Amino acid sequence: MKQGALKLRVIQSLSEAAEADWNTLLAPDTGPFLKHAFLYALELTGCVGGNTGWQVAHLLAEGSQPRILGAMPLYLKQHSYGEFVFDWAWAQAYEQNGMPYYPKALSAIPFTPVRGPRLLVSSNVDKPAAQEALIWGLKSLVSQNALSSAHILFPEPSELDELKKQGFMLRDSVQFHWHNSGYQDFEQFLADLTMKRRKNIRRERAAVESHQIAYRHIPGSIATPDDLVFFYRCYENTYIEHRSSPYLTEECIQLLGSSMPENFHLINAFQNGNPIASSLLVVDRLTSKAYGRYWGAIAHIPCLHFELAYYQAIEYCIKEGIEIFEGGAQGEHKMARGFLPTTLQSAHWIEGPGFYNAAKRFLEREHEGMAAYVDELEQHIPLKSSKVLR
Repeated sequence: MKQGALKLRVIQSLSEAAEADWNTLLAPDTGPFLKHAFLYALELTGCVGGNTGWQVAHLLAEGSQPRILGAMPLYLKQHSYGEFVFDWAWAQAYEQNGMPYYPKALSAIPFTPVRGPRLLVSSNVDKPAAQEALIWGLKSLVSQNALSSAHILFPEPSELDELKKQGFMLRDSVQFHWHNSGYQDFEQFLADLTMKRRKNIRRERAAVESHQIAYRHIPGSIATPDDLVFFYRCYENTYIEHRSSPYLTEECIQLLGSSMPENFHLINAFQNGNPIASSLLVVDRLTSKAYGRYWGAIAHIPCLHFELAYYQAIEYCIKEGIEIFEGGAQGEHKMARGFLPTTLQSAHWIEGPGFYNAAKRFLEREHEGMAAYVDELEQHIPLKSSKVLR
């Protein structure tokens, strides 16, 4: 494919793009999840590709020389698992009309609902022109391969205008993030909360403390393979208890731990000297953010999940001066633990006017409902009224 001065091509493995060339497209504040090392680790360890339903189809934009000037992380999906923006109803509508919804094109970080650029552009080219070329290439890929649709999950706000201009429809979703207001310690954070929330957190922490639980924080730089083995044992066990399978493999965790140790932070829980649970944070000091979601346990202790995945992580962020802790998609229960609702958007292109118009009407109604939902959430902000962030 060719758009203007740029040649577009699809690669079926990130091995076809040199790590230095890919990473050159990333601004310093892009974060760890778009690094070549992270995305390629998912391939190498079988988390994507093969029969996972995530077929690698990254879109590259090149100039007259075979040099990457732009890129879009892209997958052809055979299902909607691991996305955190739910379109099962759309798939059902296609099926009821005798049409296939899968495969679809998806630009996202697999299993990772974090905002970030999806239209990666070199600083040496015209950014709007390159972004337009990548979007054109995505839509052409959908049309030429008879795909149902294209979805760009959690792009940067600055990319939304260009996506709207190219006919993409926007969809709202809500996450819950913790914000550091320059706290000196956990007690100062608690002092910012309403009395009800403050008492609830103290009660939960006391419940865990009554089981004589101790904690160890392990920076990725000193985490051993055995530390990661134990984390994965906990992580996998929690999925099994919920009758599910983990998205990430143990090999993937080990590979990321060795290739991106500066972005890992483990928190382990012990009872009577024996490890019983583990939580993994992905940390980006350049953007002053920490990301949760990875946790597990091999023993059941009431409220241990809240302590290990939230409160210990918050204490870590306070100690390290990290400004934002993202606890993952969904979870209204996070508000009771000091997290605030944050609205993010995704962009969607439906091939064919019939379903496009139906999806447009659906999203218009959903947008109104989501606005009402956020208004309702804001009535239950855990912060004292004088401390509410705007």
